[in-house]
Amino acid sequence: MIISIASGKGGTGKTTVATNLALAIGSDVQLLDCDVEEPNAHLFIYPIFEKTETVYTPVPEVDFKKCTFCGKCGEICQFKAIAVIADTVMLFHELCHSCGGCMAVCPEGAITEIGRELGIIERGHRNGLDFIHGKLRIGEAMSPPLIRKVRSYTDPDKLTLIDAPPGTSCPVITSMKETDFVLLVTEPTPFGLHDLKLAVGAVRLLNIPTGLVINRSDIGDDQVKVYARKEGLPVLMEIPFDRRIAEAYSRGDAIVAVMPAWKKEFLNLYHQIQEIIELQGPN
Repeated sequence: MIISIASGKGGTGKTTVATNLALAIGSDVQLLDCDVEEPNAHLFIYPIFEKTETVYTPVPEVDFKKCTFCGKCGEICQFKAIAVIADTVMLFHELCHSCGGCMAVCPEGAITEIGRELGIIERGHRNGLDFIHGKLRIGEAMSPPLIRKVRSYTDPDKLTLIDAPPGTSCPVITSMKETDFVLLVTEPTPFGLHDLKLAVGAVRLLNIPTGLVINRSDIGDDQVKVYARKEGLPVLMEIPFDRRIAEAYSRGDAIVAVMPAWKKEFLNLYHQIQEIIELQGPN
């Protein structure tokens, strides 16, 4: 089973839910932090890292001894990562999506591929919990390939929890698609509701069962619950605005460790997700 924990906006408590859910379940679980631009789940898991891997993506390289400057490579590239101007080929590797189209259409075989560093993946564990995250190279804009690499370590024999990036852009879709359930974390504020609607729209396009966690549930207004009822979205957990929880978060402590009663609540959250998947069927 694969559960992706996501949110329409940052700061809703997505990582808090993901890490505490993983720690509450304990064994036979792996947590994948796919928020590769700002990975922070490790700050609450304290994993022992054992392996580090550098991840590369293929980008074109031109052999000017073979190139006739016909321009076919530039014509096929939808992202303007390669352009032919007079007798020069200009490469913009940061724009390249590694589709291989330019290499395929080159009549002279003048284009080959080299590797461009995207970032690193670190793998570790803590008390039976497997932990994997990616760290995007500073200045790098293409996070989906690194996210896909993180997800490639999914163990089919374990429950996999994915801490997705915030928002509704390509990195989020890459983290959510082909999962069995998406748990959306929101907050009862106008901003929270606005971005929740965007996130729900994205998840429904993927046709994945969905449920909500409302964090800081006793602030703001009730419009998130009104929206959830209208859209048939189950509210699976509410986390109050509690100073003890905020203090634990600021220290990097898990809620389930500092306030043991919450372990039961997160286990109940997991059981509700299981029931929904069993009723609706996995994606």
